[in-house]
Amino acid sequence: MSDHEIKNASTTPGLPISLGLGPVLEKADVERHPRALDRRSLLVGALCIGLALIMTPIARGLMALIGLITNLAFYQRVGFDLVSPAGHHLGLFVIAVPVIGSLIVGLMARFGAKAIRGHGIPEAMEQILTNDSRIPVRMTFLKPLSAAIAIGTGGPFGAEGPIIATGGALGSLLGQVIHVTAHERKTLLAAGAAAGMTAIFGTPFSAILLAIELLVFEFRPRSFIPIALAALSAIMLRPFLFGTDLLFHIAIFAPASPAALIGYAALGVIMGLFAVIIAKSTYLIEDLFERLPIHWMWWPAIGGLIVGLVGLWEPRVMGVGYDNIDRILSGNFLGIALLTFCLLKFIAWSIALGSGTSGGTLAPIFTIGGGLGVLTAQVFEAALPSLGLDLRMAGLVGMAACFAGASRALFASVLFALEVTQQFNTLLPLLAGCATAFMVSAFVMKTTIMTEKLVRRGHHVPSEYMAHGPQTPAKP
Repeated sequence: MSDHEIKNASTTPGLPISLGLGPVLEKADVERHPRALDRRSLLVGALCIGLALIMTPIARGLMALIGLITNLAFYQRVGFDLVSPAGHHLGLFVIAVPVIGSLIVGLMARFGAKAIRGHGIPEAMEQILTNDSRIPVRMTFLKPLSAAIAIGTGGPFGAEGPIIATGGALGSLLGQVIHVTAHERKTLLAAGAAAGMTAIFGTPFSAILLAIELLVFEFRPRSFIPIALAALSAIMLRPFLFGTDLLFHIAIFAPASPAALIGYAALGVIMGLFAVIIAKSTYLIEDLFERLPIHWMWWPAIGGLIVGLVGLWEPRVMGVGYDNIDRILSGNFLGIALLTFCLLKFIAWSIALGSGTSGGTLAPIFTIGGGLGVLTAQVFEAALPSLGLDLRMAGLVGMAACFAGASRALFASVLFALEVTQQFNTLLPLLAGCATAFMVSAFVMKTTIMTEKLVRRGHHVPSEYMAHGPQTPAKP
């Protein structure tokens, strides 16, 4: 094909053109856009701002609903603040609380929407990849309601996964009501998810990166500018609804020495291996539930029973557990007590999630990964004290590296931990730990905790962003 033919092959943005460059490049969607942004991008950006202004109050409402259900279920009082179930006085009856909540979620999934099961992000990814980003309208309210019931009755989950899924559903709904293209609807879905994460954590930059790395599967101005506008709108509104305090309270970190950076990179290797264990065990548990001779509607109640039994022994594993992350990052939660807590949290969370109830993955992975990071640093400190590791920094690196290995959202993981601490001295240790965790996880496991379910269903999930185009022939 001549240069003139290539130039005139397409004048419509988004239309693939054939370059006659062989079967591989022929299949690639090579697009020609005269501008990186156009008038449609301005419209989508305005819609994303409006979406964020709606999503942030919804996120606050979800947190209040979780607080209300927790107070009613464990303390028989009316209150909207997030509280830990650990201070209850229910005795043996505490076992029944998560069972009842999980049974309600099972009924909601059976007669409402099966897609409320799980942590929400894989389901949103599936709609993006297979259904032009069209999420059923009922998911907009069934997902947050089911998650609030599950978490409020002791489910060992975080609220961020469900609120990300809810934001995505709201963005998809807006894209179905207003006439937009499939790509624009995908951007709205991702913008809603980013606004939800920003509202919960106050981390706009990592929310943008998470949306890019896990939802839009591309890095183009038409996508990331509207998503950035949504995250910025959410962070500007957040102080009026959530206050200005940081989510986690951490002392000032000193800069890491070169020896310490090596130690944090080695810690990342451990976290990468553990991330593989997390992902594999979760889906192994799902497979075991699939073999049960009862309807899947009853599976969450079985998972709730395990949560109740574990919670009877260690009640701190139940609920959102942001206070547990605070304790881990303080550097005062150590040794056998921390190891026992992490093991019980992992058992309760993985079985509950595998049973198909509604909940999130971010906070549990942060909790377990942070605890394992502290424990690993204690071992390193005993064997190689010359590394000079800070146990608090090790907890932060473990938290981010575990999520980086499990989700492969490398940059979102690094920036999340940097934003929640607002300390620049954490950047290099986080990069060292998250990069090695990513490397180990990618080497050992083909899929992630987010994509395993989709791959099992026969879907191809993009994992790399590459520019396709004419290649210069090699010189003889």
